[in-house]
Amino acid sequence: MSQRLDTLKSLVSQNPADTRVGYMLGMELMNTGDLEGAAEQFRRLADANPDFAPAYFHGGQTLERLGRIEEARQMYRKGIDVTTRSGDSHTRDELEAALDLLG
Repeated sequence: MSQRLDTLKSLVSQNPADTRVGYMLGMELMNTGDLEGAAEQFRRLADANPDFAPAYFHGGQTLERLGRIEEARQMYRKGIDVTTRSGDSHTRDELEAALDLLG
């Protein structure tokens, strides 16, 4: 495990509500190939911070890479709902495009 990953895990355990650090951990897990860990981290992040749109986009991408297509669809749809309510049209467009690619 990398020192960066260890540090991020430690920071998240100290303050699980820190969205920025939680997001960084999810991205680091994804980038180091721990897709299961990344999917779980993005799910936790979305559960703890339901309005944090990047959790849905990257969570969906990670689930796609794991071959869990229906779960990815659900994650994208939740993100579309969140971004529609918040007025974040840019991220909503990205989520809709990702969902469309799944067919």
